[in-house]
Amino acid sequence: MDFSSKLLENAVNEMSQLPGIGKRTALRLVLHMLKQPERQTEELSHALLQLRGAVQFCKKCHNISDTEFCEICTNPKRDSSLVCVVEDIRDVMAIENTGQYRGLYHVLGGKISPIEGMGPQDLTIASLVNKIRQGEVKELILALSSTMEGDTTNFYIFKQIEGMEVRTSTIARGIAVGDELEYADEVTLGRSILNRVPFEGTFNTH
Repeated sequence: MDFSSKLLENAVNEMSQLPGIGKRTALRLVLHMLKQPERQTEELSHALLQLRGAVQFCKKCHNISDTEFCEICTNPKRDSSLVCVVEDIRDVMAIENTGQYRGLYHVLGGKISPIEGMGPQDLTIASLVNKIRQGEVKELILALSSTMEGDTTNFYIFKQIEGMEVRTSTIARGIAVGDELEYADEVTLGRSILNRVPFEGTFNTH
């Protein structure tokens, strides 16, 4: 792709590093921004810089937050005895959009994947185990995607908390095998949460 401007080329190269954005889409977005009032570009730049510099991760659940503890964890109407374990922030948003869940969350920050060099130590599993040891959590909902990596992570967590006084369940398989939570429709995802099943029943321990 030939550019008549080095500034344009640099902007397109930076934009194309975003997930799902190729060079042609990046060019279209950059040219669109050039047509907009300069103020709009400044506001976008400011919002991104502010996000990068000021955003925090909730010290309790590891969700993205503007403060030390997120709005979900500090909401007295949420059931603190019920914790839903998810891969990342997008899954929290997907489940919240269903309006069917009133417990808390624990964001792992990924899932165990040796191919990608992601092990248990790279996730927030240790803080999850510590949270359960404190005794406040009565049920843990394992809501990771129905992939090999998701199932491996679920089983690893289950083995880490085995013997502790906490009930473990997993979302019902209304979510197709191999699907990511964020792409599930709200009705299906909501029903999967409500119709969750005991985790022990999803595999053969012998």
